[in-house]
Amino acid sequence: MRRSRREVGQLGEDAAAEYLVGLGWVLVQRNWRCRYGELDVIAVDGDALVVVEVKTRTGSLYGDVAEAVTVAKYQRMRRLAGVWLREQGRRWPVVRFDVVAVQLDSKDCVSISHLRGVF
Repeated sequence: MRRSRREVGQLGEDAAAEYLVGLGWVLVQRNWRCRYGELDVIAVDGDALVVVEVKTRTGSLYGDVAEAVTVAKYQRMRRLAGVWLREQGRRWPVVRFDVVAVQLDSKDCVSISHLRGVF
């Protein structure tokens, strides 16, 4: 059965969250939204706050998953992270932006690649 884009995205975000927790990270928030957009995952890795963009694909037709994160997306993530940080009233010594690329095959087997500190 073919999955909707929303279902594929949810599967990918769930897999990414499980992967990050497996690394020992603490998930602070998932799918945080404001009027400017959404941040997929906000997590803590040691002393770093990490804003994670999750990109999920079911095939290679449109290129590598990480290629889907454009300069405009990076700029939007930075803006959204700034809004989120102002709402928290806490300073972090390190704020990092990562991309977790999730590839799903036809049997929903997951392959994950993690790009740290993309900007």
